[in-house]
Amino acid sequence: MRFSYAESMTNPSFYLPLAQAAEAAGYDSMVVPDSICYPEVSDTTYPFNPDGTREFLEDKPFLEPFSLIPAMGALTESLRFVTFVIKLPIRQPVLITKQVSSTAVLTNNRLLLGVGTSPWPEDYEICGVPWERRGKRMDEEITIMRGLMAGGFFEFHGEIFDVPSIKMSPTPSAPVPILIGGHHDAALKRAAIDGDGWLHGGGDPADLPGLLARLAELRKEHGTENKPFEVHVISLDAYTPDGVRQLEELGVTDVIVGFRWPYGVEQDSETLATKVDNLKRFADDVIAKVR
Repeated sequence: MRFSYAESMTNPSFYLPLAQAAEAAGYDSMVVPDSICYPEVSDTTYPFNPDGTREFLEDKPFLEPFSLIPAMGALTESLRFVTFVIKLPIRQPVLITKQVSSTAVLTNNRLLLGVGTSPWPEDYEICGVPWERRGKRMDEEITIMRGLMAGGFFEFHGEIFDVPSIKMSPTPSAPVPILIGGHHDAALKRAAIDGDGWLHGGGDPADLPGLLARLAELRKEHGTENKPFEVHVISLDAYTPDGVRQLEELGVTDVIVGFRWPYGVEQDSETLATKVDNLKRFADDVIAKVR
């Protein structure tokens, strides 16, 4: 089992020392959220907040992931970085590939690209991208990204995107794992068929066993059950050694843990010292006991 440390919507100056502290404490990864902006007017429901409200996001600091990750990577040696998740369909595929490729190179292949479709129609409108066919956009973008990062000339002619023969330099020396986020059946199917893993977004704990079972069923159905595959989950079971072992038996490879409720409208008031103490305490109480 691997362990990912989650911290978001906090003082931007905390991220670099937190990455160093997480690595020193024995965490394997750190998850990095993505948010473009906060619309003043919206009636959209946030799918992973218990009451569906979005107000907890207002005025919360989000750093752009491909700016933040290289900075954290420069101060660490083994810690992996998981985007959780990049809203892929609102981005232009060649540009996002350049960002991903550069970040992977700068971190020596320590980037895992978590992607999903944004739950906010406003993200699409603001970025000038149609909300319709967002799943197809993401499928084509994944193909383009993998093709360009493989090295050499690559071209793509799809239903949505048309990319002439181009190549990028540098490209990563190893493929960037692409993890698919989302709980709907379409997302689970996309992960099973084309993903290198799946990212669980939280929500009702009672739903997790069914999601894992459906994911396993889809992987078997599409003949990918023996392919290397990462399963990252958020679960209260991850906070005890016995719970971690139970998750591992369900096929979970990575647990995501955090030590602060992020859905309140108030600003994060924890000190850096408190955050470091919390992540160290978990490392002593759980990580050290299951390894």
